Amino acid sequence: MAALDAMVVATSLSTIRADFGSSIEALQWTLNAYNLSFAVLLLTGAALGDRLGRKRMFSAGIAVFVAASIICALSGNATFLIAGRALQGVGAALLMPLAMALLSAAFPPQERGKALGIFSGVTGLGIIAGPLVGGAISQGLAWQWIFWINLPIGLAIILLARRHVPESQGQDKAIDGLGVVLVTLAALGLVWGILRGNGAGWASTEILTALVGGVVLALIFIGWQRSAPQPMIPLRLFRSRRFAAGVVASFLFYAGMYGVVFFLPQFFQVAQGYGPLDAGLRLLPWTATLFFVAPIAGRLINQLGERLIVTGGVLLQALGFGWISLIAAPDLAFANLVAPLVIAGAGISMAMPAAQNAVLSAVDKPEIGKAAGIFNMFRFLGGVSGIAVAVAAFGNAGGVQSAQAFSTGFSAAIAVSAILSFAAAGLALMLPGKDLQEARQAQATDPLPTASKQRAG
Repeated sequence: MAALDAMVVATSLSTIRADFGSSIEALQWTLNAYNLSFAVLLLTGAALGDRLGRKRMFSAGIAVFVAASIICALSGNATFLIAGRALQGVGAALLMPLAMALLSAAFPPQERGKALGIFSGVTGLGIIAGPLVGGAISQGLAWQWIFWINLPIGLAIILLARRHVPESQGQDKAIDGLGVVLVTLAALGLVWGILRGNGAGWASTEILTALVGGVVLALIFIGWQRSAPQPMIPLRLFRSRRFAAGVVASFLFYAGMYGVVFFLPQFFQVAQGYGPLDAGLRLLPWTATLFFVAPIAGRLINQLGERLIVTGGVLLQALGFGWISLIAAPDLAFANLVAPLVIAGAGISMAMPAAQNAVLSAVDKPEIGKAAGIFNMFRFLGGVSGIAVAVAAFGNAGGVQSAQAFSTGFSAAIAVSAILSFAAAGLALMLPGKDLQEARQAQATDPLPTASKQRAG
């Protein structure tokens, strides 16, 4: 439910814009409000579960998510919809990490991998099905029903969790409240400045205040993380080149991906005249590759190395996006988009598991949970930033006044997504190659150092 709702509005954006008369800049917050609140509160949600009880906070997260869904469904303008989406992100920040923690605590080690594999598969299905489900509901009923459907599901989950899920707790850790506030305001300032730059003027007081304020708050956040007794993001983890490269590369290639998630369904509807369901179906050559390519890529990580898979995958995404930006036109036949969509989808499906493996393999076992939270935080912040940059590029080159104007702006936005993906490939080159990975694995499994072997010989 939470994964699906991260993407479910993608194919409903044109319908929502028509209902509310919203601008593209305002419309992007229906995606970014969810992603921003989810990203910055993800680590806090996990810490609250460890301190107050995972089942209790998981149920609280479901309740918040359902209440927010009702606000979204009843909203009569874009402001209330955006507020509801931000509150949905708060609920998701509780339920997503705690669902994984509850599964890990409920199953013995020999069955835990299978349980988490099912969890990841269902989450992936939600991401893939989100645009399609949103399009089907918007076209068959009304876009409000993409939120009403969460009400019976959420209430059933709360009842089932109370009856069948055992309570568990983790280490009682302090919550970095100041860190949450600083990173939220920093991200909000930077995103606001990028989005409003075209309309307000890049040299205007509003934009300069937002951008400079965002940078200053980000620097204050970094300084606070150095001295905080329980930092939200332990900066020492970034001393590992493997960890830092994996996190930053993920930030960039998710930025590229989310810019396309925002604009591609609208291109099919505004520029080409398709309905929401048809737009969702036309995304499948891109999104469905996750099912087929990601498992294969996961099995090849140890054989080929993270650097090759992440770099190659992100370059494929950049190639696919660049191809689309060059051929996009209102009268473009869908058959001409299938190949670049499959290439881009295969690329991101390769890069995702390899980048995550790089990040989690760079830390000691007790810190895997923290590393996973940081990875997810940065990938969603990347999505927020990618949408903001793509919207700015769209507004500078095109608009919504005609199919051709939208197509022109769309080409510029997708070109920016391709550039972000190329930048991610450059960062991915810093990941360890196959030879270094094999050496580290051998060192981890062989307790006798080489020098000791030589002396023993």
